Amino acid sequence: MSRFKKTAKVDSLAGFRTEKTEPVVPNGLINAARKSGQLNLSGRGLTEVPQNVYRLNIDTPEEAQQNVSFGASDRWWEQTDLTKLLLSSNQLTHLSDDIRLLPALTTLDLHDNQLKSLPGALGELLELQQLRLSHNQLTSVPVEVCTLKNLRSLTLQQNQMESLPEELGQLENLTELDVSNNHLTALPSTLGHLSCLQKLNLNHNKLSSLPDSLAQLKNVKLLDCSNNQLTDIPVSLSEMLALEQLYLRHNKLRLLPQLPAPSLKELYVGNNQIEQLEAEQLSSLTAISLLELRDNKIKSLPEQITLLSTLTRLDLTNNDITTLPASLGLLPNLKMLLLEGNPMRGIRRDLLTVKEPDGPDEGPTAMTLPSQARVNIHNIKTLKLLQFSEKQADQVPDEVFDAAADQAISNVNFSKNRLSNIPPRLMEFHSSVSDINLGFNRLTCCSPDVCKLLQLMHIDFRYTDYDSVCLLLLLRRANYCFRTFPDILYEVVSLETVLLGNNQVGGVDPGRLIKLVNLSTLDLSNNDLLNIPPELGLCTTLRCLSLEGNPFRTPRAAIVAKGTDAVLEYLRSRIPT
Repeated sequence: MSRFKKTAKVDSLAGFRTEKTEPVVPNGLINAARKSGQLNLSGRGLTEVPQNVYRLNIDTPEEAQQNVSFGASDRWWEQTDLTKLLLSSNQLTHLSDDIRLLPALTTLDLHDNQLKSLPGALGELLELQQLRLSHNQLTSVPVEVCTLKNLRSLTLQQNQMESLPEELGQLENLTELDVSNNHLTALPSTLGHLSCLQKLNLNHNKLSSLPDSLAQLKNVKLLDCSNNQLTDIPVSLSEMLALEQLYLRHNKLRLLPQLPAPSLKELYVGNNQIEQLEAEQLSSLTAISLLELRDNKIKSLPEQITLLSTLTRLDLTNNDITTLPASLGLLPNLKMLLLEGNPMRGIRRDLLTVKEPDGPDEGPTAMTLPSQARVNIHNIKTLKLLQFSEKQADQVPDEVFDAAADQAISNVNFSKNRLSNIPPRLMEFHSSVSDINLGFNRLTCCSPDVCKLLQLMHIDFRYTDYDSVCLLLLLRRANYCFRTFPDILYEVVSLETVLLGNNQVGGVDPGRLIKLVNLSTLDLSNNDLLNIPPELGLCTTLRCLSLEGNPFRTPRAAIVAKGTDAVLEYLRSRIPT
């Protein structure tokens, strides 16, 4: 006994020490998960997955062990297998092999953690359909994951992977693969075996070439290869029969890809090094509707631009174009032509004189030069653009609308004026106008008539003249800005872009926004949003969501900085189950 007394030490801080305890999920959540088959533990600061989560469908509930009498709704022996486990936005550094104890999982969400590796036991989750692993620190994917025959969606963006396993091609039912924002220098040759794939995102990697095996992806509709180091695109990509959208922005392309893909409708090749367009390349784009060529080095457009008979939007912003071909006016479906940032020395005289004759014996009639008229007839007739901007006017003169009578105007620019309401005569173009710029005016409400604009896709309400700080402050002081999201915009189902930055909007209705099935860009930056409803994450058509400069606390600034995908994923994870 004396021996024990001799070695005993008194810990004077014993009463103040906090024993490290294993994290435990409250019994209430566990019991609810046994009934619903779903468990949401997102954003709880977890550093590891509690053991009672892994054993949720194995251990007998504590209440049953205590011989508690059960009601009809609490019969634990009729529990449902866990099918959905959400663990996003925690601080997990590892995942235990015990994940195999949840074999019925169909959705496993681990995005926005600190995982550096994954257990091979994931390969035993044979029912898994969605595996979300984005925004971690993963350098590789276990080969076992490639055996998950039921996997439909695999998201791995924002990790540190330099390669993908060759076994990836075994995921025969995969429809979505996102490996953007990694360090990939090459792709596995088996990628073409993913026969069900519909969406492939390779954005922000270090790819210098694309494998010919991509041509085997007959069901891919969207392929994003932007922000890589590509110098050319294999012609074999034209065999991707379902391809509708191809993103190749921010690469090192010197030529427009020759891609006679029969379904290709949108091609984005901005921010490359393209210097010229050739007839052969243009002729292959038989179904193209949107062609983005901005921020290249293009000096001229060939007369063969008329081959793009289905083209509705052509973006040539920030190139080296000095003149336009007369044939540009012959494109039958062109609704929007963007030319800002080009050294235009003047419009060619032959283009200015092109006019539809009034009779069989009447030849072309000369048009007034744009610089000589208050109304730019060239823009109206050829570009279908009605412009009356930077006039500081209280209203748009009737002569502006009169000049555009009987024209299918698609683009309206009334920005930088003093308009207090939307000009009623805009409704004269209700069947054709698709883009309206009313930025930097004094609008305080949005007319219900906006709903009558059947083709409207883009509407700009921003106050963005930051060079006129005094004027901007004056406008705010006079309440010349939106305090609420204009109700009427919820009704314009064709909208693709809504820009409401720098206003005083205090909230949005996600239930109504989700009905805008074409909405891809939503700018709500610098407003008064105190909270962001989690249901906004269900607006899956959004490709660009700007929320910076608002006073909300969640999502955290670090998540907002990661971009639209991260914000939407976070919001979805916060939806109560």
